[in-house]
Amino acid sequence: MTATHNFVFKALYIVAWLIFVGLSIEACGLLVNFYFSLYEPDFIQNLYQKLDLTGIYKDSKWAFFGIYSLILSISILKALLFYVVINLMHRLDLSKPFNTFVSNQISLMSYFTLSIGMLSYISRQFVNNLMHRGFSLGNLDAFLADSQAFILMGAVIYIIATIFKKGVELQNENELTV
Repeated sequence: MTATHNFVFKALYIVAWLIFVGLSIEACGLLVNFYFSLYEPDFIQNLYQKLDLTGIYKDSKWAFFGIYSLILSISILKALLFYVVINLMHRLDLSKPFNTFVSNQISLMSYFTLSIGMLSYISRQFVNNLMHRGFSLGNLDAFLADSQAFILMGAVIYIIATIFKKGVELQNENELTV
């Protein structure tokens, strides 16, 4: 590996850490918002990203818990996805990248990415259904990921994971025959 590739890999590792920290802060902020929206709704305008769903909480607690659990699940899955990326980059041996650990981590990344996409799609449909029924939800676009992009990215990562898994199997067979 050249020095340039090594530098780029380390730079991407640092960027992955920064994204992971940001996503973790967002997930924790949403958890705190959830707590305050239930017990101290007066503080919501001063909290993280001002996700105020107290109006919907007063109208329908099921809708509130449904939408908040979807938003929170998406946020936590994003943080877990980048945790897997960091774990993969930390333990990856670039001189021998084809091994079972890397194959499993790439598969896990595809599952998380597909889950984020599917939950985002369900969330958008749920929000549209609530708005159709007259609920005022405000702007939730910042909390709902682009479902189509995540589903497409998850499918691509799944294909790569499948190819990688087959490559590991072939490598193991070749090592046994030599």
